[in-house]
Amino acid sequence: MSFRSSKLFSWVPRLNYQVWILALGRLLSQTGSGFTLFAAPIFFVNQVGLSATQVGLAIGSSAISGIGGRLLGGSCADSRTWGRRRTLMLAAIVSAAASFVLAVANDFLMLVLGNLLVGLGLGLYWPPNEAMVADLSPPEQRNESFAITRLCDSLGLGLGVILGGRLIGITGAYRMLFVIDGISFLVLLGIVYWAIAESGQFTETHQALRGWQTALRDRHLLTYIIPNVMFTTYLVQVSSTLPLYLNNFIPGQSPARGFSPEIISNLFAWHLVATVLSQMPTVRFLNRFSHPQGLIISANLWSIGFVLVWLTGVAPTGHLLWAILATGVLAIATSAYMPSAASTTVELAPEALRGVYLAVNSQCWALGYMIGPPLGGWALDQSKPVVHGYWLAMAASVIVAILILQALDRMMHKNRRMKDI
Repeated sequence: MSFRSSKLFSWVPRLNYQVWILALGRLLSQTGSGFTLFAAPIFFVNQVGLSATQVGLAIGSSAISGIGGRLLGGSCADSRTWGRRRTLMLAAIVSAAASFVLAVANDFLMLVLGNLLVGLGLGLYWPPNEAMVADLSPPEQRNESFAITRLCDSLGLGLGVILGGRLIGITGAYRMLFVIDGISFLVLLGIVYWAIAESGQFTETHQALRGWQTALRDRHLLTYIIPNVMFTTYLVQVSSTLPLYLNNFIPGQSPARGFSPEIISNLFAWHLVATVLSQMPTVRFLNRFSHPQGLIISANLWSIGFVLVWLTGVAPTGHLLWAILATGVLAIATSAYMPSAASTTVELAPEALRGVYLAVNSQCWALGYMIGPPLGGWALDQSKPVVHGYWLAMAASVIVAILILQALDRMMHKNRRMKDI
């Protein structure tokens, strides 16, 4: 029986080999990032001694440099001089430097510096990466190509969380996690250098710069920005606010203030495993809907997940069960969001401006990271009713995103009909 015909591998899409190499490189680097995913806020609050608000502001500061990084990354990805490949290599170098700075950070200013570099590295990375995936995939395969990339993202994070949690449990060496993260980005740099070829069809430099004006005048794209920022704000709650909430505000646990770091590590490992397992079934289910409709389904799942987080903190019993359900639903919401968001942007973008349009999409992540961590950190420094009610407010906010996405779906459907005429 051949690989192609084996039922065991029937779920594997037939993609360009460079898409698989990009996904493998991201898996390796995200394994390093998984080491610090849940541990960073706990370490800087409970061991370094910073407040939750300070840590939230520091993590949120990555959005400042992230905005500049995405502007630069989008323009470079569409330029003949830099292109997708060189911009990816620069992103890996900056991200490695960020991890090494965080490894030695011992005060608020160093934590901010490290996160500014984190934001710059991420800003440089996503536009060329997603533009390259779009370049290498025909339209009918793009959802699955983006899904595979995100699946490897989640798988790498899951492996990192499991290994990082075990390392902390055995040694308590939080700082070593950041060193491992930095090394993983250097591995990514090597993979891009040796195994990835340039894929872009480039415009002239002045045309690429004008692309930003074109993108920011696109009524469809501007409509999409609002719910996309909301989704990224939801995403960052999982990594920046939820760990501290589970550690400090779950009653009746041991220690008394909440779940232990080992339990939280296991919960986040489950979250990431659930994301991996649900990614391909979810994206294939969503292929029957338009991209905005897929995002509406994701929005509903985010709302359910946040209600379950609220129940984790306020239910009289079964806190761990509610936490398992919450992180599982949030995993499926993430699986539905990631490929739909990228595919929506590619559908809106002129082919020559994919890097710029995907940079605008990535800017939504910067704005979400600017809003989410400080907002969550502020909420966790308030009274318990505010802390618990914060999750209900997140759930209710989804209504706004759904209404805007319904309007966008109508606009895009009308635009497709006009093109068919």
